[in-house]
Amino acid sequence: MTYRVVIPARYGSSRLPGKPLLRLLDRPMLEWVYRRVRRSQAREIIIATDDERIVQAAHAFGATALMTAATHSSGTDRIAEVARRQGWKEADIVVNVQGDEPLMPVALIGQVASALAGGLAADIATLSTPIESLSELLDPNVVKVVTDVRQRALYFSRAPIPWARDGAAAGLPNQSYALARRHLGIYAYRVAALARMAAMPPSSLELIERLEQLRALENGLTVCVADALVIPGADVNTAADIPAVEALLAIDPDRA
Repeated sequence: MTYRVVIPARYGSSRLPGKPLLRLLDRPMLEWVYRRVRRSQAREIIIATDDERIVQAAHAFGATALMTAATHSSGTDRIAEVARRQGWKEADIVVNVQGDEPLMPVALIGQVASALAGGLAADIATLSTPIESLSELLDPNVVKVVTDVRQRALYFSRAPIPWARDGAAAGLPNQSYALARRHLGIYAYRVAALARMAAMPPSSLELIERLEQLRALENGLTVCVADALVIPGADVNTAADIPAVEALLAIDPDRA
């Protein structure tokens, strides 16, 4: 199995402007992500951005970076532009590793590509892990996913889903989250599915939840959700996340 990785990196962020170039310990966050991906079996790695500052930073740490349109509404759209410009074949697999995941385990990059290549009848593959606390269930920065019996996504949300009605009636501390799953921000697509998604306008649910994967579901694409082999470290959503991420990076045995 062969696959490529594209890391979408947008400079503008409403919660944390310039996030890809935010320094974590001694390196920009984007470099931490790139170094993780380099340890995978990806045949090619490209950073896709809308800002020349990110291109320059990527070149400084030895990465390939492409400028893409500033009008893209999601990372998926940005990756689709890269696939089209590079002339990749429709059956080729592309993995989206988001640029704010400096602690993404290398094993999950290969796993999500394998989930799509393994013959599953799906357009897109992604991963999830169990929700482990009430605070995680209620955190809007933690995206939740529910699936059918074949592990195909039914819905993604920032809200707590599924919601145990009877547990809620007894008070939130007793809320059951045994079936709740955290969606991890990593995807594998075939190039043909990327092209289909990029040809669709942002969907109503996508715009409400600010979750690009809902565009796929609203338009009938199948998203398979595999159980992640390992649980990743924290990602960076706000400035409050930085100390915890830096602490984990400082003790990372693969830091170099």
